[in-house]
Amino acid sequence: MNKILLMTIAALMLYIAPANAQAYKNSRYYNDRTGHLAYSQYHNDSFFGRGANYYGLRIGPSFSTVNSDDPNLDGGNSQTGLSIGGVVGFALTDQEPLYIETGLFYTEKGGKKMLKDGKKMTYDLNYLELPAVVKYAIEIDDDFSVQPFAGCYLACGISGKIRNYEERKAESSFSKQYFQRFDGGLRFGCGVGYDMFYADLTYDVGLSNICHDEFDKSHNGCLTLNFGVNF
Repeated sequence: MNKILLMTIAALMLYIAPANAQAYKNSRYYNDRTGHLAYSQYHNDSFFGRGANYYGLRIGPSFSTVNSDDPNLDGGNSQTGLSIGGVVGFALTDQEPLYIETGLFYTEKGGKKMLKDGKKMTYDLNYLELPAVVKYAIEIDDDFSVQPFAGCYLACGISGKIRNYEERKAESSFSKQYFQRFDGGLRFGCGVGYDMFYADLTYDVGLSNICHDEFDKSHNGCLTLNFGVNF
């Protein structure tokens, strides 16, 4: 059911993006002089300053690992998942294109490892994430901008399975025997914008110990490639 819902959301996003691409001249960020969107222009008062706020949709693949001192919980090989969500950016100043960006994401994290007999064990850790990053938009020309950012994220695990293919056994990832639901850490990355279209590469460094053991440590690490549009 979750996969069907995510595929439906992804299809809707792919449908919405071309429609907005054709109608982006109606955006309040549209620059009549250049014929392009310019988020660093100052069109209206916002909560943080006089800059123009923006909204966006994001979708892309995630490549994650679970690194643990406990060999039973270590999933140091990369696991591929999906990241999908929405963002909002607030201008921090009316002098520079500096923003604070937050939003809500569904992100599939986890890891996998190979067992002695060649069978594998996979760790699915699916989260709702709330990021908060500071972003600066470096304008290259009227069309193109580079947008480095840094900040943090908080996450709550909502679903996931640990699958042991040797024993043909699957259990919930978020249990007292395995992982805690809460996660948090640092987020770094860089985006590029072309008109209303956007892409970025993001890396999450998990700082929270996500296992229940008081002596061993387990941490998430996740590289995400996002694609989307801004309004």
